[in-house]
Amino acid sequence: MSGIYGNGIALTEKVLDFLWARQSVSLNNVANVDTPGFKAQYITFEEELDRRLTSANKAKKAPKRAVSDAVASSQSWLNTTWNESSRLDGNNVDMDQEQVEIVRTAYEYQYMISSINNDITRLKSAAKAF
Repeated sequence: MSGIYGNGIALTEKVLDFLWARQSVSLNNVANVDTPGFKAQYITFEEELDRRLTSANKAKKAPKRAVSDAVASSQSWLNTTWNESSRLDGNNVDMDQEQVEIVRTAYEYQYMISSINNDITRLKSAAKAF
């Protein structure tokens, strides 16, 4: 898709996938809040995506292709929080933190959906001009 529409839509699609994964992990943490010994998990992707886009920006090959490759090769990482729990059962899920993360991710997801809708609307308007 990046050949026709540029990298913006592909990047938005990738970020939406990452946000969906983050939301799933947060909801899994909430579902396991009462599971003895359960350790909270979290998804990271922003740092890798930023690192790949920065290196693509400095690439010698065609910048558009380098950015496209950087977006396509980015992946999220599932991490486990191994810090000690204050609970006797060893579970370290912090419900306050998880609820904030769920709301924050939902807002980011809504923003990205709005962004891609605006991109598609602009493309439709440009196509109507022809």
